[in-house]
Amino acid sequence: MNKKQKKILARIIITTVMVIVLNLVSVTGIIQLALYLVAYLLIGYDILKKAGKGIGNGRIFDENFLMSIATVGAFALAIHSKSGDYNEAIAVMLFYQIGELFQSYAVRKSRRNISALMDIRPDYANVERDGKLEKVDPDEVEIDSMIVVQPGEKVPLDGIVIEGNSTLNTSALTGESRPRNVKQGDEIISGCINLNGVLKVKTTKEFGESTVSKILELVETSSSRKSRSENFISKFAKVYTPAVCYGALALAILPPLVQMLFLGQAAQWDVWIYRALTFLVISCPCALVISIPLSFFAGIGGASKEGVLIKGSNYMETLSQAKYVVFDKTGTLTQGVFEVTGVHHNDMEEKKLLEYAALAECASSHPISKSLQRAYGKEIDRNRVSDIQEISGYGMIAKVDENQVAVGNSKLMKKLNVEYHNCHKVGTIIHVAINGKYEGHIVISDIIKEHSKEAIARLKKAGVKKTVMLTGDAKTVAEQVAQSLGIDEVYAELLPGDKVEKVEELLLQKSEKEKLAFVGDGINDAPVLTRADIGIAMGAMGSDAAIEAADIVLMDDDPLKISKAIKISRKCIGIVYQNIIFALVIKFGCLALGALGIANMWFAIFADVGVMVLAILNAIRTLRVHNL
Repeated sequence: MNKKQKKILARIIITTVMVIVLNLVSVTGIIQLALYLVAYLLIGYDILKKAGKGIGNGRIFDENFLMSIATVGAFALAIHSKSGDYNEAIAVMLFYQIGELFQSYAVRKSRRNISALMDIRPDYANVERDGKLEKVDPDEVEIDSMIVVQPGEKVPLDGIVIEGNSTLNTSALTGESRPRNVKQGDEIISGCINLNGVLKVKTTKEFGESTVSKILELVETSSSRKSRSENFISKFAKVYTPAVCYGALALAILPPLVQMLFLGQAAQWDVWIYRALTFLVISCPCALVISIPLSFFAGIGGASKEGVLIKGSNYMETLSQAKYVVFDKTGTLTQGVFEVTGVHHNDMEEKKLLEYAALAECASSHPISKSLQRAYGKEIDRNRVSDIQEISGYGMIAKVDENQVAVGNSKLMKKLNVEYHNCHKVGTIIHVAINGKYEGHIVISDIIKEHSKEAIARLKKAGVKKTVMLTGDAKTVAEQVAQSLGIDEVYAELLPGDKVEKVEELLLQKSEKEKLAFVGDGINDAPVLTRADIGIAMGAMGSDAAIEAADIVLMDDDPLKISKAIKISRKCIGIVYQNIIFALVIKFGCLALGALGIANMWFAIFADVGVMVLAILNAIRTLRVHNL
């Protein structure tokens, strides 16, 4: 418990003891009133203060106002009737504070998950200067700086390992305890913990653009994006609260006037004012106003602990309705680790063909280009390369040793009117033409991720109607991957713009209530992620553009997390609807009983605080998502 919670608990205990003692000891008159007032102010002074501030700021109709007017009225009635029964007024405040304590506990528990995530923020970076290590703020470290990460330290910035090898604990980012081994040449992301070896890292991003900084920004801003359910409750409370206040006023005034003016009876002002005050206590919308945002907050916190970053409750609500899931292939369902598995050449030697292809592709950051450079195995001499052109969705054209080299897919060969040969092998076929003459092709194969097949099966089990794969790869490669994974539909040889068009076609096929999710990781996926109903990006190795455009980020690139994210969202939305229905049914039922005089103040306390506590306890269940 924090200080605030301990203070509230102490006030609850002292007030409870005081009320019990006052009911056991025979005290009457002014002394009795004064002692009960002390107990009332002890438990309710902050509520009265908030109500006063609300009136001063023009925000009259809130739960603090309802609690204050109802309890002050109950005190006034007890004084007027000389009953000496001030218990009801104090009980309303007492149980309301108990409800607030429950809410505070629930929020704190859900915040722990986010706080644990916030622990990934590094406190310092060891920058190597003149052979010495200096501890500096990560914000001060520039790109291409040399930093040293020692055992037990957090990786402060994204970079490439220049020297050393080690094992990283990535659980703070991914929610999984599996370690990751890194060596010289590997990319490394901030937020991981270095477990053993010393690593020398060349930074590739400033702290503001690093992985850890992006994650913290996503989590911190997630609560600002509200769902339709939250917006509905906010609008409902704005209309509902003044409506019940005017309803209570009418209940206090109109029936006695009818008795006096039309029925010729004595006006029972005490009876109807008491009913009106009971009506006010019952009407307080705390259960809805508190539990609905809390459910989403806890759900987002629980998901973040599992390595699923949801940027707002509105995206969680949309994800819960996902019935179509569309995948990019490379880096999403496959590892994006390409290897040259064959070189088929004409007159040119195999090594020479690889050399020309690697040099022509030297300016590209695409995984295929990197695989060509690895297969070449020598340092790239960029002085030999000029006039580089990258044609998106086709390939590269460049001058190598004054020879025009075209490296790309069959569409590039057709574009250049070069006759090419099809390959019988399954894989990505990279054709090479030099000075307009076809010299052969290189076969590159990608590796399917370990959990991709299981991820597709789990999505179908979770109620997803259709899975689709979109890729720029050759049709034979795409169909083989789709068949092995059990994907329903596949569209191959697509340009980035074609992917957007295909997603738009799929959006027209579904009903309005059904939502389409797109999962991708590359910079060319950003437009599609934005166009889909819900965009899901691979966060560990995904591009900044994809992560920025996406609504949900999977921190360990594991496709299994997609079905988990959907299950988390559905559980959260289910609990939200449970709380809305439960609270409204109880509220309106009790309001009717209060207006008829069947429900007294004690019953009203249950209708308000009891329902709020039950709704909060139900909302806390959204934290339990590990076994989904």
